[in-house]
Amino acid sequence: MFSSTTSARSGLVIVATLLGCGATDVAPAPRVLELTGPTMGTSFLVKIVTDNLDLDESALRTAVVDELDGVDVRMSTWRDDSDLSRFNASTQTTAQVAHPDLLEVLGMASDVAAASAGAFDVTVGPLVDLWGFGPRDAPDAPPDQDRIDALRDAVGHELLEVDLAAATVAKHSPELRVDLSAIAKGYGVDRVAGRLESMGFERFMVEVGGEVYASGQGPEGPWRIAIEHPRAERLEAHRVVSPDGWALATSGDYRNFWEHGGVRYSHTIDPRSGRPVTHALVSASVAHRSCTLADAWATAMMVLGPDDGLALAEDLDLAVLLLSRIDGELVEQMSIAFARRIDPPGLE
Repeated sequence: MFSSTTSARSGLVIVATLLGCGATDVAPAPRVLELTGPTMGTSFLVKIVTDNLDLDESALRTAVVDELDGVDVRMSTWRDDSDLSRFNASTQTTAQVAHPDLLEVLGMASDVAAASAGAFDVTVGPLVDLWGFGPRDAPDAPPDQDRIDALRDAVGHELLEVDLAAATVAKHSPELRVDLSAIAKGYGVDRVAGRLESMGFERFMVEVGGEVYASGQGPEGPWRIAIEHPRAERLEAHRVVSPDGWALATSGDYRNFWEHGGVRYSHTIDPRSGRPVTHALVSASVAHRSCTLADAWATAMMVLGPDDGLALAEDLDLAVLLLSRIDGELVEQMSIAFARRIDPPGLE
């Protein structure tokens, strides 16, 4: 038996366990506790393998939900009372004190932005909206260059200043706004995983919106995470990996797009040009000890494309798997660091 959940954005399929071997005269199987529910506009799944038959499931669910709700109240752009929404609504350009969790994520986002030369940029939201991938429907035609240029003046990771020592964040343009949707779910995974570890659990899997972290063994063998084949019409696994102590995040470009005049416009917007990407990359998976960073780097790879993305991954020793569609064929590229994580499974 196996169980699975999928994310349209991420392209991951979570396969919880390996098939049993049918052995006899063995110790009773451990308990497998499964928690699910809505969070951050998507859903979460937590599986815990434990020998504690008296575990308080209600208290455990409360602990998981508390962690996820904490992320939501700090970083949601859909609720007006979140810390991030209040920051976005402000036109103040002087430094503002921010919650440590929000500062941590903004700091990590800034690090990835700098390392990727702006390919990852949490201020790109206005351009995403302009191209019809925000709350509004797709436009009747692509926006003209003047509108793109006007918005680019208020977009750019260099306009956001995060001071971890002073616990402040500042925007250098009054119109600047931040969207953490490409990193916050990964952070939610890390927060839940950390909470479970602090409670003494060693065998568990946490998934939020398709971003995954796994620890130890599943109930019948290694946890198995399948990277989805980028085929929009049906669910199909491309490759299965077995994480233990690391996270996996995938960003895909094969479901969210619109067409005009025979041209396909991707939802992945390059912050540096203000336009949808045009390269052949359709899926990017990143394995990392931090799900927060895996989440961010998967988006960065989708912007960079197969050639620049793989080159940067090798320079930074990032574990990256890239799938491109070239002349109708699916082409796989993986960094050396990713190959180390799948053969043999796990980290060295």
